Amino acid sequence: MIIPIIIVVIFVAAGASVLLLANRSRATTGGLSRETRARDRAATPEENVASASASTEIEAAGRERADETRAEHGGVITRRRGGTMVEYEPVDEEELGVSRRQFLNRAVLTSVGFAAAGFGAAVLAFLWPFKSGGFGGQVKVDKSLADIKATIASTRRPYYVPNARTYIELYPENDVGAAKSAGYPDVVLSGMEQGVVALYQRCVHLGCRVPFCESSQWFECPCHGSKYNRVGEKTAGPAPRGLDHWPLKIDGGAVTINTEGAPINGAPIGTNTTKQQPEGPLCV
Repeated sequence: MIIPIIIVVIFVAAGASVLLLANRSRATTGGLSRETRARDRAATPEENVASASASTEIEAAGRERADETRAEHGGVITRRRGGTMVEYEPVDEEELGVSRRQFLNRAVLTSVGFAAAGFGAAVLAFLWPFKSGGFGGQVKVDKSLADIKATIASTRRPYYVPNARTYIELYPENDVGAAKSAGYPDVVLSGMEQGVVALYQRCVHLGCRVPFCESSQWFECPCHGSKYNRVGEKTAGPAPRGLDHWPLKIDGGAVTINTEGAPINGAPIGTNTTKQQPEGPLCV
């Protein structure tokens, strides 16, 4: 609800800026210069009266000459060109061109409009980023399922996928029955049946990233000491459950991690389907 309000406020502010500049340009067009206003204030009442009278006489004389010219030429306004009287033709706007002030005003308004549009587009892109290739979307793993398994077996470490913030770890085939009895959801069991699980790197206690301890072969959180076995089931510490999971899609050996939406809650406390004990000294 807050995001639409922010967007509306941004566009309203941009529109107000454009209107303010437009009104300011119209207000200054045709205005008296600072020197002219100063002279008018400094003039005496007698000078003002005399100036007004002179202006009135000049205007009256001009109107009288214009009336005489119209009368001589059948009521059509004329002007002198090359010694002869010709019919008056209004100046075409294209021929007159654009004044410097008009050009600058239009340039400023156009610049403000483009800046507001660009800023609005950037805000929209930030609020609704594309999720197709990174965390928050469908993340394709750069190795096939067979290569992932081989890498994990040779390094004795889970395969880490940075774009998905996820560890892929082997799940023993003999323990799939225990996982079903423990109540793992089908979307997690489907990966276990193919020998792997996808574990979110975030500790379910307070959100720290949980590294893998090579000596104990457990995941051990350095922040508050929560510990999880190789397949993410809680073994010690203040964590309320096991590591959360992401659904895996395996198609012809290609592996995709679905990080859209919320992760799947880890197994409850007391779940230990693999019966794995520490295989060496603890890191934490």
